Amino acid sequence: MNGPSNTSSGRPRLEFRGVTKRFANPRQGGFVVAVENVSLSIADGEVVSLIGPSGCGKSTLLNMGSGLDPVTSGEVHVDGELVSKPNRHVAFMLQKDLLLPWRTIVENVELGQEIQGVTSAERRRRALDLLAKCRLTDFVDHYPHQLSGGMRQRAALARTLAVDPSVLLMDEPFSALDAQTKMVLQQDLGRTLADTAKTALFITHDLVEAVALSDRILVMSQRPGTIITEIAVDIPDRDNPMKRRQHPKVGGFVVQLMNLLQIEQAAA
Repeated sequence: MNGPSNTSSGRPRLEFRGVTKRFANPRQGGFVVAVENVSLSIADGEVVSLIGPSGCGKSTLLNMGSGLDPVTSGEVHVDGELVSKPNRHVAFMLQKDLLLPWRTIVENVELGQEIQGVTSAERRRRALDLLAKCRLTDFVDHYPHQLSGGMRQRAALARTLAVDPSVLLMDEPFSALDAQTKMVLQQDLGRTLADTAKTALFITHDLVEAVALSDRILVMSQRPGTIITEIAVDIPDRDNPMKRRQHPKVGGFVVQLMNLLQIEQAAA
């Protein structure tokens, strides 16, 4: 499926229109096509997961969505505006928290607002409010090295939300965490995205995580990556991933995704 995909009736927040990305191949000459003719649309308040084989171009799509990497052809739009460079409407959350070690947790959360020119009183108010929602009120004056990995990722989430982006791009933010911590963070993220009505594009290799957090799941092919299908996750309680995991339909979605990704054949 290469045409635009949008099963939600809400207005699009993020759109990829026929996007292709090629990289120069200095060793062999010519170019490597990373993604090819990708079109997708994500509505306001929608959470969409992107899954696919390693190296299929998922992170490349996010980089183009943020304006960090230019498209070779096609267009990316956020809130109807063409994306050609990094902009304040899009925020990134990565596997590494990237907290600055010389700043306290609250100062880290304030950083993006500080760059935007928000007044000190307003950015402190916003940072403390988000840290409370992320259950870090007792740690606002701690430094990153004093927090666990899961707590640092919660702080990174608060920092990402503090700049009030239209779209969150999340590249496997929980992949380095242990299973128990990951489930807690998934719960925090699900509730926070619902409370703030944020739009998110989420990369993961964890199929259950994709089902637990998403309104839709987009499946990519091997390189050159393109969208081969989309799956609407018609399970209630997207704001409560732990409850959603217990729904009897989850297993069926996971099997469907495994078949699409040919996981059994790859393991044989």
